[in-house]
Amino acid sequence: MSKSEEYMKEAFAGESQANRKYLAFAEVAEEEGYSQVARLFRATAEAETVHAHNHLRALKGIRSTRENLEEAIAGETHEFTHMYPEMIEAAKKEGQREALQSFNYANEVEKVHGRLFENALSTLGEKCETYVYYVCPVCGFTSEMDAPSTCPVCGTPGRMFKKIG
Repeated sequence: MSKSEEYMKEAFAGESQANRKYLAFAEVAEEEGYSQVARLFRATAEAETVHAHNHLRALKGIRSTRENLEEAIAGETHEFTHMYPEMIEAAKKEGQREALQSFNYANEVEKVHGRLFENALSTLGEKCETYVYYVCPVCGFTSEMDAPSTCPVCGTPGRMFKKIG
C-alpha cells in the first residue's frame, strides 16, 4: 500500500470520528442552551462528512450496492464475532463496567445489523415495500417498520426510538 493510501485511510478515519464527535458535542451544547454553538458543531460535522466521503471515493471504497452490502455484512460479522468479544473480555478483566456495557450493547446490536444487511442483500433487485427504521437512542438497536414497546437489548421504552426514513 502506498503512503498516500495509508494517509487516505487515516484521514477517512479521522474525519469520520470528528463527525461523530461534533454531533455529540452539538447535543451537549443544545442541552446547555448554546444553540448557536450547537449549530456550528452540526455544520462542521457535515463538512467532516464531505471530507470523509471524498477520501472514501479516492480510496475506491464505494462500489455497487451489492458489493457495499457484502462489505457491510463482513464488517458487522467481524465486529460481533471477533472485535467486541475481545473487548468485552478485556473490560470484564479490568472491571470497567461502563466500557463493558457499551461493548455488550454494540455487540448485540451488530448482530441485528448483520441480519438486516443480509436480508437486504437476499432481496436486492426484488420489488419490496418501503418502510422506516427505528433506532434506540441508548444502545443503537435497529428495528424495521415499528419501534418495539421496549428495546430488547437495553430496555429503553420504544417511544424514545428515533425514526429513520
